[in-house]
Amino acid sequence: MKLEIVSVKGAGILKEERVVLRANADTDIGDYLVADTTYQGEGQVSNKLRNIFWLPDKIVSARDLVVIYSKSGNDKTQENKSGTRTHFIYWDLNKTVWNKDEDAITLFHIKDWDVKQVKT
Repeated sequence: MKLEIVSVKGAGILKEERVVLRANADTDIGDYLVADTTYQGEGQVSNKLRNIFWLPDKIVSARDLVVIYSKSGNDKTQENKSGTRTHFIYWDLNKTVWNKDEDAITLFHIKDWDVKQVKT
């Protein structure tokens, strides 16, 4: 994938909790989503998806960082001394996501999807 998980920092503390991702190549982060899952072991994905966040459409460059805060805020981009950028994105939650030892973060590359309204 062109985007990779670096870390989850400040887990369980809303004002600090954030996911850090790094772009390995130029990419549209709107093709990705992150989910809180139950940890099953390295390389294994649980089917128990809880909190899910689809990243906004935005082109980022190789080596840029994408920081997703759980809290509310205004998205912004910061230029770094190295010539890269850090893109700060806010999930706008009022609770923490990464608050249990058995939590795991899963990053999905979702390029295509289908949607249909359900009528009752």
